[in-house]
Amino acid sequence: MTNAASLPPDLHQWVTRHVTGMDTAAVKDASWPRGDSRVWHVRANHGEVFVKLYPSTEKYEREVKGCEHATRVLAADEAPRLLARDPERPAVVLSALPGRVVRGLPLEQAEEQHVHRLAGDLLRRWHDAPEPISDLEHRRIMASVTAQADEAAMILDRLGDQLSPAEQDLVRDAARDLPGLARSLPLAYRHGDYSPRNWLWAPEPTPGHHGLIDFEESAPGLAVEDLVWLCGAAWPTRPDLRDAFLAGYGRPLSSTEQRALVLLTARLGVSYLNTGLAKSDTVLINRGRTVVQHMLRAPR
Repeated sequence: MTNAASLPPDLHQWVTRHVTGMDTAAVKDASWPRGDSRVWHVRANHGEVFVKLYPSTEKYEREVKGCEHATRVLAADEAPRLLARDPERPAVVLSALPGRVVRGLPLEQAEEQHVHRLAGDLLRRWHDAPEPISDLEHRRIMASVTAQADEAAMILDRLGDQLSPAEQDLVRDAARDLPGLARSLPLAYRHGDYSPRNWLWAPEPTPGHHGLIDFEESAPGLAVEDLVWLCGAAWPTRPDLRDAFLAGYGRPLSSTEQRALVLLTARLGVSYLNTGLAKSDTVLINRGRTVVQHMLRAPR
């Protein structure tokens, strides 16, 4: 903990106009090590808030829109409320929620399944709440999927001799099929980074409480894209968590959604691999190879 001076001076001055007791507030840097945004946890006289400073207007606008969506869709203790905003900085002040970040928590199997079931339920409610998608946004969504397919084709051409024949076929399927699949997939307002690092869990009081944070990647898109991280990192070794999540989500994936999910995740895996090889980053190389191998075994 440090004093409020750990905030940049101009940001501190702005926050003071919205948070009582900043002169004696305890401030802790709560930023993710690899994130672009800066986040501070502020404990002042009348409670706790989070202050977030964005690297771009786009991320700021997505956070604001995500908070507005959450206010309409989720309970007050399920997602932060927007207490103050300043597009010129750009920065926001957000309410604090109960619980701790799920990523890294030592949860027993039954408790972890319960958290994933709640996460599935929350995401279904998030997805089911309508947001207008303009023709321009629709074209952007389709262009994004086409760009992912083009990336898969480029990586296949560049790394083909470093992939097994089965891996080559998988990446080739992603390059060929993703744009067509996207035209028949449900669209939704996506969270954009739906993973345990953005879930909160408070086990007490029983039966526990689940919350959601970080909306700076939120935007209209394919609903199934919100499942890519889970498909690549959690479900291959924990099918029980997949079952729990989809039970909470309230419906199984269609065959088209399942195929698209596997191909989107495979594209992400070879992207990790390509970047890792270019930068001699063994962490990314291993992550990429693991994801691709998992997708070879996933039902398509």
